[in-house]
Amino acid sequence: MHKSFLVWAAALGALAVVLGAFGAHKLKELVPPETVSTFQTGVTYQFYHVFALLATGILFAYVPGNQLMWAGRCFIIGVFLFSGSLYLLTMMKATGNVGLKGIGILTPIGGVFFIVGWICLLTGILKLKA
Repeated sequence: MHKSFLVWAAALGALAVVLGAFGAHKLKELVPPETVSTFQTGVTYQFYHVFALLATGILFAYVPGNQLMWAGRCFIIGVFLFSGSLYLLTMMKATGNVGLKGIGILTPIGGVFFIVGWICLLTGILKLKA
């Protein structure tokens, strides 16, 4: 197994639970509903990719190699760019901060990392001996 991917998955999973609870309970008092929805999208995608990262870490024991290594890296980077940018945009909306509006460009870049991660995971799985 690739221990660092499993550690990242556990840490990001715990953080997703904390952020999800915050979004479900406190955030509604701070921002409009559409902003809560944006935040929830970040949490949802973070959770999806925590599970992908867990699978990648476990599969690495059976198919070590570049494809799975890059899959895990892309999932981690994707979480920080995609979900992280949505959290940051939500925080900016909550605080009324109008600077750094360009931060939104990180969201689709993070999405590209997610896609590349899934493609790398697929190519790694295809190397499995049946």
